[in-house]
Amino acid sequence: MKRTKINALLRLDQSPGDVLVKGWVRTKRDSKEFSFMEINDGSCLTNIQAIADKGLANYAEIGALTTGSSVSVSGTLVESPGKGQKWEIKAREIEIINLAPDSYPLQKKRHSDEFLRTIAHLRPRTNKFGAAFRLRSEMAYAVHKFYKEKGFRYLTTPLITGSDCEGAGEMFRVTSLDPETVQKMGKMDFSLDFFGRESNLTVSGQLSAEMFALALGDVYSFGPTFRAENSNTSRHVAEFWMLEPEMAFCDLNGNMDHGEELVKYLTRHAVEECAEDLSLFQNFVDKTLTDRLDILLNSEFARITYTEAVDILKKSGQRFEFPVEYGTDLQSEHERFLAETYCKKPVFLTDYPKGIKPFYMRVNEDGKTVAAVDLLVPGIGELIGGSQREERLDVLEDRMKKMNLPLKNYWWYLDSRKYGSVPHAGFGMGFERFLMMITGIGNIRDVIPFPRTPGSIDF
Repeated sequence: MKRTKINALLRLDQSPGDVLVKGWVRTKRDSKEFSFMEINDGSCLTNIQAIADKGLANYAEIGALTTGSSVSVSGTLVESPGKGQKWEIKAREIEIINLAPDSYPLQKKRHSDEFLRTIAHLRPRTNKFGAAFRLRSEMAYAVHKFYKEKGFRYLTTPLITGSDCEGAGEMFRVTSLDPETVQKMGKMDFSLDFFGRESNLTVSGQLSAEMFALALGDVYSFGPTFRAENSNTSRHVAEFWMLEPEMAFCDLNGNMDHGEELVKYLTRHAVEECAEDLSLFQNFVDKTLTDRLDILLNSEFARITYTEAVDILKKSGQRFEFPVEYGTDLQSEHERFLAETYCKKPVFLTDYPKGIKPFYMRVNEDGKTVAAVDLLVPGIGELIGGSQREERLDVLEDRMKKMNLPLKNYWWYLDSRKYGSVPHAGFGMGFERFLMMITGIGNIRDVIPFPRTPGSIDF
């Protein structure tokens, strides 16, 4: 008989019949005549109850089953007379696949997120993290579905790069040179390295995506990126996933329109397809989650300039840890005030001073600001960061020179502005930050399967 997943068994249109379920024992209680087991196979939040009577040949072994043990249950799916469940399985045969020892670390009590991160093989068996990673999987599917429906082409951009897109220098170096050889030389001679020059793990696929947008029109990349920032905050990890669309013949307004449409589409997909898992987050993680998701779906995102934002913050009367000054980057506390207190909904912040933004952002007509945009959302702060790109070769070259960037290393990027350059725009959306937003989970380490942080490379 073919195995059936529990989420399929619990559908409203299900009917009684023979079934085979494989999963893990969540709880078990015994009587003289019966053994009642709650089985979960990870396909959904809800368990299914299997009932074994003493007539089974291995009933004594079944009585010894422990929490965490894996089993195969074949029997008949019948309507349950108990409350809170529509179906249960009347077992004909129960095979014990693996008997877990009594030292199984997951107990009925709630465990801390920090503890669960230390047991990667058992963390997703808990209700919270099972829900989080099912939702992560569904959202990754929704990303590709959204872009397929809009006619975008999926692009796999390089993970190893010779370019620093963000210009911050917080990159992981990639080398094949033997450390002892480097130590004897007294310095890194990149001409002897695998690529013949310095190379790093990428912080963004944007520059590569621009190359294809100028040929295929609309593209997107979606994959891991890396940042060697020695930060232990709840918002930073060293390896994270970025969604980066790039659109030809698009300006800053079109970029914002696209960002708003994307966030609403993904949020709506989560609400419609992941209702059971979202209910767990609403009930046990963030009581305000449903209201915040409603705001995401049903409000028109605000749009204000950086200059207006600085003025709002200065006049707010709010005491901030970091002073607000024109020409400096806004901190998380400033971003959250604008989204949560002032606008009370998502807000696009545009037209930043060019001195605090990367070289590729289009210089505005005032010569002082660039066509940059950040999307700030309640509960998170910055979710999206992007810009209209500088399509004018002379302006781009001048800006790179003033920022002391080696033009020879970006010859291919500059070359793209020579042969049919067009206005184009795009952004990056941190996938984990989006997941934090729609689950209410407050630490980025808890929405990624294997978090990479300073000093932590387990699993």
